[in-house]
Amino acid sequence: MLDWILKEDNWIFVLVIGLCVVMALIIALWMHRRRIRIERKIKRLAEGTLEMSPKEFLEMRAETLGSKDKRLYAETKEFAGVYILFNKKKNKYYVGQGERILQRVNSHFTGKGNGDVYADYKYGDPFTIRMIALKGSGFKTLNELERHTIKTYDAFSKGYNKTRGNR
Repeated sequence: MLDWILKEDNWIFVLVIGLCVVMALIIALWMHRRRIRIERKIKRLAEGTLEMSPKEFLEMRAETLGSKDKRLYAETKEFAGVYILFNKKKNKYYVGQGERILQRVNSHFTGKGNGDVYADYKYGDPFTIRMIALKGSGFKTLNELERHTIKTYDAFSKGYNKTRGNR
């Protein structure tokens, strides 16, 4: 083997292969570190938000909707972002997005959202809700924020999500 490598034509080939392996390792390390930074960012964003139960959420929404001026609710309370629904009993996540996030979260607990989430909720599984606003998150689009949040919480392979998010 050493004789083959030392031949004049072969050492260049071996050098190029070695450089390719080193570059592949550098790229893999960079991607891994980037993924870890993004996951930490998502978790910091989520932990910095109010966590509530569906009951608390529905009560809060009903109070706000009880306002005489319905536009007040739409203009001051709704926002674009992602939401994280967590089934505490099954240790499963569902991540979704919406331009009107409160309306989207509400749909899951009133039978118009993810059917599996709704079924588990109706059978009494305890859930928590967290919402992350797109504005101020550091992400450019809802799709990007949602994709990274799904990945962070492993909501596709071990949760309720049926896709890895929109592209």
